[in-house]
Amino acid sequence: MSIRRIPIHYGWIIVGVTFLTLLFAAGVRTIPSVIIKPLEAEFGWDRSTVSFAVAISLFAYGFGGPIAGALVDRFGPRRVMASGLALITFGLIPIMGMQNIWVFNLFWGLVVGIGTGMIANVLGATIANRWFNTRRGLVLGLMGASAAAGQLIFVPGAIALATNSGWRTVIGTIAVGVGAMIIPVILLMRDRPSDIGVEPVGGRAVTSTGAAVVEASTPLREAIKTRDFWLLALSFFVCGYTTNGLIGTHLLPHTVEHGFIEVETAAALSLMGLMNIVGTLASGWLTDRYDNRKLLATYYGLRALSLVALPFIVEIRDLYLFALVYGLDWVATVPPTVNLTARRFGRGSLGSIYGWIFCSHMIGAGIAAQAGGIFRDSLGDYHLIFLSAAVFGFIAAALSLSISTRRAVAPAAAGV
Repeated sequence: MSIRRIPIHYGWIIVGVTFLTLLFAAGVRTIPSVIIKPLEAEFGWDRSTVSFAVAISLFAYGFGGPIAGALVDRFGPRRVMASGLALITFGLIPIMGMQNIWVFNLFWGLVVGIGTGMIANVLGATIANRWFNTRRGLVLGLMGASAAAGQLIFVPGAIALATNSGWRTVIGTIAVGVGAMIIPVILLMRDRPSDIGVEPVGGRAVTSTGAAVVEASTPLREAIKTRDFWLLALSFFVCGYTTNGLIGTHLLPHTVEHGFIEVETAAALSLMGLMNIVGTLASGWLTDRYDNRKLLATYYGLRALSLVALPFIVEIRDLYLFALVYGLDWVATVPPTVNLTARRFGRGSLGSIYGWIFCSHMIGAGIAAQAGGIFRDSLGDYHLIFLSAAVFGFIAAALSLSISTRRAVAPAAAGV
């Protein structure tokens, strides 16, 4: 069947393939929380040693964001996605036979970290802004929900595999799935609507007079001189610190060490993943309709309050309540952050600028992953770092309200 005869806009096919790719990448990133304790048991490594490899991976993932943004702007999403999937697969295979920590640091930390960084939400932001002039917030919500779906699908399965067949089976299964995703990416992905002779969903953006809108793209070197760039970067640093780095890496071992059995924690993580999907889709819908700055402030404030409560949770009912609230808030920050970046600096340079903002997110995640291990080994628990993360959340809420809403748009001259 010809692309032109497909009953839906091809942009939605692109969204589907990108969603699945991001889902598998998110599944890869959930694995450390599952295999931390098995690695400690088999090799005798302490928590900070294992956390160091996770921190390297998160840093590499973060620095992969601006690299991916630049590569996507130059070569297109299709090649970058296929290359990232191939790199992840290559990095996972040696881990199954490792006997020394340097193997984990190198292949999980650097190779898998860079590979997942090439398939970060920078990619989803680029897809949404290239293929959609309407419903962009919804699409950004869908892309963000892929991370939640990855957690929902992969964590319970990974826990079951690790328990019944060992952690190596977990790594091998993920490697096969990631490698298989290369096929639909090559067959179905297209870089731009113009590649297949169609306009973006919603057609061309126009002004009230009907003239085409031209977005003034701000070069990266100019963007980094602005106050808004650093407000977005610092608030997103806190986002990474409080999600991927801290809760994503250390919640499972924290709960197990505080008397919860792994089945209960897996159920809580599944609930968190399900609520993550709901929250991110809702955030995409809200992003299209309400002040994005106030949305971010609300999200960070709720996250901070949840972290204040976490050290005092001793009942499974309260753990489920935490998972519900935190899940709704986990990736909800992504749609308004991307939208504010695109609005402030223009869609033409979104890949490179948002790539660096996303890099700050993963720097925060990397610091939290390592700091969590150090705090736990030094103090015997995670309580103090959870409370410090809550303080960061309140600071991020205040920073979000200071972001400008100035738009980088100019009407095109007639005939242009």
